[in-house]
Amino acid sequence: MMKTGLFVGTFDPFTIGHQSVVERVLPLFDRLVIGVGRNEAKHPEATAEERVAAINRLYAGDERVVVVAYDGLTVDLAQRYEARFVVKGVRSVRDFEYEREQADLNRMLSGLETLLVMAEPGLASVSSTAVRELRKLGRDVSQLLPKVDE
Repeated sequence: MMKTGLFVGTFDPFTIGHQSVVERVLPLFDRLVIGVGRNEAKHPEATAEERVAAINRLYAGDERVVVVAYDGLTVDLAQRYEARFVVKGVRSVRDFEYEREQADLNRMLSGLETLLVMAEPGLASVSSTAVRELRKLGRDVSQLLPKVDE
């Protein structure tokens, strides 16, 4: 039986912090599904399809990584891909409290377990929100985004 993990988020954009989480958890799974959430309440800059394409470019050639856009509940996506674990990155106490609540609900709804992965110390301040705000102010954010080999 294939061991599948699920890494979900809006990923608008996918940052070096997200990349760090993926690289650190990939050895734990046979397959990692990256679920790109469609959450219009967050007013994303890029469409879900654009975000999926960008992440796919980053992991091109790695058969363990599957990137999909999704609506609805994480537990439903996990069931669709037979994932028993959801992975979430945690940068702060605030992230921890939010993710703990989500983990409790996911476990209650479906038995889905959550693995909280602490941000590397140098990446704890990197967030999609910060990247978007810096871009709006005309700053170069390339150091906060993964480098895609082309």
